[in-house]
Amino acid sequence: MDDRTVRKLKEKEKEKIMSNKPKRKHVASGSTWEDKFGYSRAVAQGNWCFVSGTTGTNYEIGEMPDSAAQQARNAITTIDAALKAAGFEMGHIIRVQYTVTNREVIAQIQPELQRAFGAIKPAATLVIAGLIEDDMKVEIEVTAFKG
Repeated sequence: MDDRTVRKLKEKEKEKIMSNKPKRKHVASGSTWEDKFGYSRAVAQGNWCFVSGTTGTNYEIGEMPDSAAQQARNAITTIDAALKAAGFEMGHIIRVQYTVTNREVIAQIQPELQRAFGAIKPAATLVIAGLIEDDMKVEIEVTAFKG
């Protein structure tokens, strides 16, 4: 085969791959981090929705509160809005990962976690690790499934 034929075959193969690409819904929250690091707040495909790690920024005023409990409330509010934008609800959450910056934060956010996830009872993991900014104390990531 000559180069022209090979190029045409490659183009047709690429078109075939792109036409079979799964349909996805991407949800943005307005966070500057999403553009800066090139990710979506949530991605839904079929019966699945994956919500990225969400910190406690209050997007109405663009500030991170000092209180870990308020950060957890804000993160949960952002997660709820992302799920709704993707056609899901909090009750669809099947997995959650909490990342906190130290053990003391756990007791501060526990009532908020119980309020948001107590009736849902998703599988959960809690990790203690540093976050991107010093004022961030909690990050919550969820996976939802409706099926």
